[in-house]
Amino acid sequence: MKLRAETGLTFDDVLLVPKHSDVTSRSAVDTSTELMPGIRLAIPIISANMDTVTEAPMAIAMAQAGGIGILHRFMSVEEQAAQVRQVKRSESFIVEHPHTISPRALVGEARQRMRQEGIGGLVVTTEDNRLLGIITTRDVLLAPDDALPVEVAMTPRERLLVATQDERWESARQILYENRIEKLPLVDAQDRVVGLITSRDIIKLHDHPQATKDAKGRLRVGVAVGAHPEDVERAAACIQEGADLLVLDVAHGHADHALEMIQRLKREFPGIPLIGGNVATPEGVRDMHAAGADAVKVGVGAGSICITRIITGFGVPQLSAVLECAREGQRLGVPIIADGGIRTSGDITKALAAGASTVMLGNLLAGTDESPGVAVVRQGRRYKIVRGMASLTANMARKRVGLDEELSPNDWEQVVPEGVEAMVPYRGKVADILYQLVGGLRSGLSYAGAHTIPELWERAEFIRITPAGQRESAPHDVNVM
Repeated sequence: MKLRAETGLTFDDVLLVPKHSDVTSRSAVDTSTELMPGIRLAIPIISANMDTVTEAPMAIAMAQAGGIGILHRFMSVEEQAAQVRQVKRSESFIVEHPHTISPRALVGEARQRMRQEGIGGLVVTTEDNRLLGIITTRDVLLAPDDALPVEVAMTPRERLLVATQDERWESARQILYENRIEKLPLVDAQDRVVGLITSRDIIKLHDHPQATKDAKGRLRVGVAVGAHPEDVERAAACIQEGADLLVLDVAHGHADHALEMIQRLKREFPGIPLIGGNVATPEGVRDMHAAGADAVKVGVGAGSICITRIITGFGVPQLSAVLECAREGQRLGVPIIADGGIRTSGDITKALAAGASTVMLGNLLAGTDESPGVAVVRQGRRYKIVRGMASLTANMARKRVGLDEELSPNDWEQVVPEGVEAMVPYRGKVADILYQLVGGLRSGLSYAGAHTIPELWERAEFIRITPAGQRESAPHDVNVM
């Protein structure tokens, strides 16, 4: 038994000391950061792999804003792979393997396919993938009968403009504009369909200039996997659909089964970046790095809906955990992700100043339109439901995956939850929340005299404050309107 002499600190226990600054405008600072080697983000924010935070809509919005989302794993393998596919197909310069349909299919089937896939058209092809035409939502909207064959309602091949798979973005845009068309099929020398360029995707390139994208122009997305043998299959299915990185989602990552899973995932998928987590000590960072992790999530019991510290008695206050782990991470060249305890943009600045490269947010994003949490109204105000992934209902949901039978009362009684279910205020679009958070971070960098996050690491100086200092930091002696 031993007792550490130092006091564990969290974000409310400290402030950052203002420094001389030559930053003349918030827009002059660079908030980009390295998530891990080979993946850079325009903003240092990741959405948490929680089932009330990140599914495809959140992952899309996060990547469009310059961050990235991590799809939670509390669904079937097929569902998670489909979510990856939805993100990867949501935005790109060239849509590879566009959705196709037979000319003999019915208009009603085409209408249903487009609705299910969330797309505006289908490429009509022969069995050997030769181009016959395109059918769009406009075509099916005007079709008088769902029982008509697609070939009757489609725009036929002879009326289409086409291009080759080498088509450049600038010329494709010009073709779409000059001919007032929305879709440009790409074909090979045998007239087989090899891709599709749409006006919608070109517009998105303009609307989201800082989007986090892969080499093919598709939005990046990460997927969470567990430490069970069957999670290798989960990882494989998601990678097949284009997942850019894996996140080992384990509450206590500094454990043999988690380290062994990292080793196995790196053996099975050597080219796929991997984030390990969660840990709260330098030793945990060191062991995860030795096992093969490319980045490490730090945080045990810090989340707003986590009660691990109450139930188990274990944890490290989040600022101290990030400070200690970041020193080891920088020594090893391993980026640190601060996961948990962040309530304000000031906390983001403090977490990054402590040495983190990025932060993972759950609570702050759970109330947005893009989160999958259920919306409720209480006393005339809108909220969304959020829950910890070790909560009672989350534990039971995991038990239900793949089961048809009802769970017994005994199943419920055997769960020892380490999280809670709660409500968070409805907050609108995630892009608006990110704008405010990143704006606060930009101001924070300017107060440090730092133009970049690495400069913030070098210039940051923390000062401990008392409860009186905490009160002084918030609005006081006034009635807030």
